[in-house]
Amino acid sequence: MGLFDRILGSKVKEKKETNVSWISLNSLEQIKTIKEQSKSETIFVFKHSTRCGISSMVIKRFENLFDSSMNNIKVYYLDLLNFRAISDEVGYSFQVQHQSPQLLIIRNEVAVLNVSHYDIATVNIQKYL
Repeated sequence: MGLFDRILGSKVKEKKETNVSWISLNSLEQIKTIKEQSKSETIFVFKHSTRCGISSMVIKRFENLFDSSMNNIKVYYLDLLNFRAISDEVGYSFQVQHQSPQLLIIRNEVAVLNVSHYDIATVNIQKYL
């Protein structure tokens, strides 16, 4: 660390490690996979808009809900701007109205929870495992 960094503080911030094992949701075929996986385990789908300040804040809060014991949970990440058709199909397949950001919790091929915006950060994840 240089003299100016010690005086002014470094402008480079380290990215916080997360306990979320994100799985990119980028094909329609994965929706079938999610349904199949949900028969034996709880599946999370996080719909995120990369241009939305609220979505950026909420995804960080969502990640903070996870601890190291939860890194095997399947959490799908859907980039709404790049995969709008997939987002539409997720809504149709799980009978939920589109929102952003949005969290779906899937069990037995059904969305057992559908929350959006700041409500995402209040979800008791353990309750659904």
